[in-house]
Amino acid sequence: MKQASVKSFFQSDMILYLVILFLVEFVRGAALISFLPIYGNKVLGLDLDVIGAAITAHYLTDTGLKLAIGFVLDRLSVRTVVSVGLLCSLVGIAALQFADIPWVFITAAAVYGIGISPIWIVCLTKIKEDKRATQMGFLYTVWLVGLGSGPVVTNLLLDHYDKHLTYWVMVAFALVAFLLSLLISGKRSMHIDIVPFRKQLSILGSRLRDMKLLLPGMVLQTLGAGMLLPILPSFAEKSLGMSTTHYSILLFIGGGCTVLGLIPMGKLSDKFGKKWFLIIGFLCFGIVLFALTGKPPLALALFWAFVLGISYAAVLPAWNALLAAYVPPGQQGLGWGLLSTVEGIGGMIGPVVGGLLATKYSSSSVVGIAGIMFIVISMIYIFFPFRIFRGEALPPSSGAKT
Repeated sequence: MKQASVKSFFQSDMILYLVILFLVEFVRGAALISFLPIYGNKVLGLDLDVIGAAITAHYLTDTGLKLAIGFVLDRLSVRTVVSVGLLCSLVGIAALQFADIPWVFITAAAVYGIGISPIWIVCLTKIKEDKRATQMGFLYTVWLVGLGSGPVVTNLLLDHYDKHLTYWVMVAFALVAFLLSLLISGKRSMHIDIVPFRKQLSILGSRLRDMKLLLPGMVLQTLGAGMLLPILPSFAEKSLGMSTTHYSILLFIGGGCTVLGLIPMGKLSDKFGKKWFLIIGFLCFGIVLFALTGKPPLALALFWAFVLGISYAAVLPAWNALLAAYVPPGQQGLGWGLLSTVEGIGGMIGPVVGGLLATKYSSSSVVGIAGIMFIVISMIYIFFPFRIFRGEALPPSSGAKT
């Protein structure tokens, strides 16, 4: 069964989607975690609040378009939606060479955000229901290898070469992703039910009412993560005393442990349920972030990166398997688009909040606040009624009845 699950997941078209996803996330990780904060602060001399605003602008366009992308994916070919989006992202990355003033810097980041959503939502719609958490583990492995290797490579290039080489590597990866998207089949391959758009919104509205207890956690966890994005390089350098190379090692350990843990954690989540994976994962995440504000020595900081990676691996497959229960059958594109939009609200607000707090106080205070938020999230999931959910799709809600 395990081999069959893996083999069915890696169909010929899925391999192409996963390669494109890797390239897209490589550039996203390189841009958001390393290039924009380091280049913007050290080369352009921009304050952390401006960098936070640029990252928020990226997530604003990314999140704002998720619902529309889900809608058009249910009606247009995957190739059209993905290739047009990736062309916009290529333009945004290319515009960074002209980003010598704040508004250009922010605008380029916003344009870049346009093309991120389609390929991710397409991959989500390919997941099989019976092995969702396990297959989400494979999907997140590809996603995290791309997202994690991007900043590691970028940090090394920025440390040993110059910003121009780093920039052209990002442009090259974005260009290859766009060219590969032209190879996607022009057929509309998703199985959908033909339901009027107003009816689909009614169904999704019912799903959101069903999941109202999840909404605070959805927004808070992306808010906490978003707050960290613009300040992580500054926090690693000023509070932890790390060089760019040490920061790369920290990211490599955290990301590597997440990648190695995703598939086994996904299988365990399929077998034992989602509740305690979410509670313990978020609790450990919050405790470790708060512990990092104590300025631990390098060896201890690297150990905490290991714990963060394992905690993230426990959370990701369980969380997305939980969300999948609220996606109406037949409207996967629109359903995942809406859920991703709700999740993205925190991602939109987080970077600018983190940047402002770091500018007014310190980057260490932002990390501590984010840690407290993740601890609160774990408490929320203790009281979430998991008894109404066992990993299967919810029955049709009132908005779905005919």
